Amino acid sequence: MKVLLISANTEKINILPLPLGLSCVAAATQSVGHEAMVLDLMVEGDSESLIRTTIASFGPDVIGISIRNIDDQAKDGRFLLDEVRCVVQNCRGLSAAPIVLGGAGYSIFPESVLTYLEADMGIQGEGEIAFLTLLDRLARKADLSGTPGLYMRGRGLQGERRYAINLDSLPVSRANEFLVSRDRGLWLPFQTRRGCPMDCSYCSTATIEGRTIRKRSPEAVVAELDRCVGDGFRKIFFVDNTFNVPAGYAKEICRKIIDRGLDIRWRCILYPGKIDEELIAMMADSGCEEVSLGFESGSERILRNMNKKFDLREVRRMAEILARHGIRQMGFLMLGGPGETRESVLESLTFADSLPLDQLKVTSGIRIYPNTALARTAIDEEMISPADDLLLPKFYLVRGIEEWLSETVKAWMADRPHWMT
Repeated sequence: MKVLLISANTEKINILPLPLGLSCVAAATQSVGHEAMVLDLMVEGDSESLIRTTIASFGPDVIGISIRNIDDQAKDGRFLLDEVRCVVQNCRGLSAAPIVLGGAGYSIFPESVLTYLEADMGIQGEGEIAFLTLLDRLARKADLSGTPGLYMRGRGLQGERRYAINLDSLPVSRANEFLVSRDRGLWLPFQTRRGCPMDCSYCSTATIEGRTIRKRSPEAVVAELDRCVGDGFRKIFFVDNTFNVPAGYAKEICRKIIDRGLDIRWRCILYPGKIDEELIAMMADSGCEEVSLGFESGSERILRNMNKKFDLREVRRMAEILARHGIRQMGFLMLGGPGETRESVLESLTFADSLPLDQLKVTSGIRIYPNTALARTAIDEEMISPADDLLLPKFYLVRGIEEWLSETVKAWMADRPHWMT
């Protein structure tokens, strides 16, 4: 079958994101003999014209559309699905091929996104296996019921979602092959593990990837990195939610990068706990230049409310070690969550100001995602209705400090050019 895979994301949000997940699905699709074409709307100016030309020349039997972001996660920010709906409508007007949704954003809201975009079906979670099952059944005109993670518009979930346990059994993403040559100066997204057991109160990662960490073997990781370097990519963004968890696995990745002599620069996301100086030193030696450090609050009480499994002492220690090894660090504060007070806000701002950060991103209000502790709290406090699917963005911002919080953050940022909102 001819399969057109479209990355509908055009929102850059801090860093230009390249379609890693879609590349994984494309590689899997090709591995079983289908013809796959990847269309990244991020790098094209006239999406409508590009879609029209591609469908006319390629003639797809199936169209897959990947949805990365529902909104820009900023209070009073942008809702992004209306642009994706235009993509779906364009495809619908040009082809009779079934339209299948997927991607991280879709997986958080599988039924409501399917309804909103008026696509035919969608796959929640990892597509490398489930999408192949769907393609096989579509090709044979077989019954689609039982397909893992498949939602059909108006008919709901067709089969229990499944997770790939052995990531080495999946085809490698081949993002380095699907991306156009002009992208080689950008940060190439790279994933070594999936799943997160941390269960932070507001986080949607468990819905997207599950709560169990599943790892690729270090040998497979470094072999793929070597291929990416051979194709001209030198800037790697490890998009694992917690690069340093487990720490032993992270050290082995760094050790093999060093042993292979890979000439790369890389960045990652660190969990502020579970760190030691040996790991940071190995990260620096293997090419790490920058990390995202999501400590979120400078109040021990608020950290407990968020179900964080670290304390402020660990955050400070990590920041100081990173600074000693010359690794840039971007910190994050999320203000206004459950239990927040003026005192805890000032604690957080003071704590962040005392760290050797190169940048700090401050947000006021926390995006509420379904199936999270934050959503349950918001329901209990009657901020949202139990019937709200939360597709249209809702933010938790503790009552009574809204105006003061905005003014206070603005005042603190006035003489701190490395802080941003």
